[in-house]
Amino acid sequence: MRHRVLVLVIILVVLAAAIWVVLPNNPGITVGENHRSFDTVLGLDLQGGMQVLLEADVPADQEVNAQSMQDARTILENRSNGLGVSEVVFQVAGNRRIVGEFPGLTDTEQVVAALKQTGQLEFVDFGDTFVNVGTVVKTSLGGSQVNPTAESPAATETPTSEATIDIQNTVWNTIITGSDLKAVVVTTNNLNQPIISFELSPEGQKVFAEFTTNNVGKFIGIVLDKTVISSPSIDEPITEGKGAISGNFTIDSANALAVQLRYGSLPVALKVIETRIVGPTLGADSLQKSLLAGIVGLIIVILFMTVYYRLPGAVSVLAILNYAVLTFALYKIIPVTLTLPGIAGLLLSTGGALDANILIIERLKEELRSGRNIQTALELAWKRAWPSIRDSNLATIITSIILFWFGSSFGASAVKGFALTLALGVAVSLINITFVTRTLLSFAFDIFKIENKAKWFGI
Repeated sequence: MRHRVLVLVIILVVLAAAIWVVLPNNPGITVGENHRSFDTVLGLDLQGGMQVLLEADVPADQEVNAQSMQDARTILENRSNGLGVSEVVFQVAGNRRIVGEFPGLTDTEQVVAALKQTGQLEFVDFGDTFVNVGTVVKTSLGGSQVNPTAESPAATETPTSEATIDIQNTVWNTIITGSDLKAVVVTTNNLNQPIISFELSPEGQKVFAEFTTNNVGKFIGIVLDKTVISSPSIDEPITEGKGAISGNFTIDSANALAVQLRYGSLPVALKVIETRIVGPTLGADSLQKSLLAGIVGLIIVILFMTVYYRLPGAVSVLAILNYAVLTFALYKIIPVTLTLPGIAGLLLSTGGALDANILIIERLKEELRSGRNIQTALELAWKRAWPSIRDSNLATIITSIILFWFGSSFGASAVKGFALTLALGVAVSLINITFVTRTLLSFAFDIFKIENKAKWFGI
């Protein structure tokens, strides 16, 4: 009895925490400067948004390296998240395509423009010439192997003003490229102004140290896809592979520049071949119909269980409601992006949880027909039903893992979402059937002091 009371207390505490998490107006948790919200994350098909299909911009007969596509996917996802587009999903589809989904997105032009920035990031020697942001220039397209003292128009002519040189037609010398960057972060200086701090690879450090030592007071251009995104001056030699870019930055502009520095270079060029917009009205309609279907299904289940199985059926309904709250709380904590296939996985796992309860109840009725007392019948019913429950649920989890791998490998986000919610739901149902259903049934039998089996069990 003491053990059962302890388990019941744990169940109630966990349930209370889960109810708090799933509350619609949950404020979330704040630890120091970090805030963790528990908002429900809806997918593209439930809240609307944009889906974009990207393809490797290489000849059709040229093979694209699989690792390059995976690296490009990661860079695109980081770049989009860095620009403030949250919950973005990028998946490699086949050998040369990437599917991107942007739930709730309204400003499609900004994201598409960011995705098209798939070229080379370069640090360029501008000498004494300040070049305005947005200027398109020609560069030597060098890497770490480029000699910073090699002759180039920027190094040899030493122009003193923009009027003495044709900026757009001059071939400026590239010092290092984005591949030489190890880390880029936004910090603040003593005046609380945002600056961009960066760290170079060992090879980039050597080249950059020599260049900055010989060019203090001159300008170095940061160029993405031949377009100048910044043109800071060199205040002092940078010999330790770490430096900072300062200027008239706001927090937003500094973050935007840091994103471009961090993810400016892709291992393979990509082009946007298709863009699909899902309207918020269609998504809201799908969500409402999904909720309605779930509510109707739940009511039917409650009626069936309580009418046909009576007391143990009513207890099982409480266990299923507990399961639903725990599962939804887990989805919000992770968080899991809910889509229509994901909701289907949740409903299927709920059906599996209900099936496990029914299996225990039927075993319980068999033991009671054999003349055993309530508590003994419950223990025997659990022992005989558990192998079937365990094996069927493990088989479902293994299948979900295979489906998740398939969805991840081939860009099938619908399959991936279905597999994830199904696997999580089945895992929670195993825990729920082991502790909650068993404990609640035991307490219910003690409380009601059951004598008439026909009345309480229908046997």
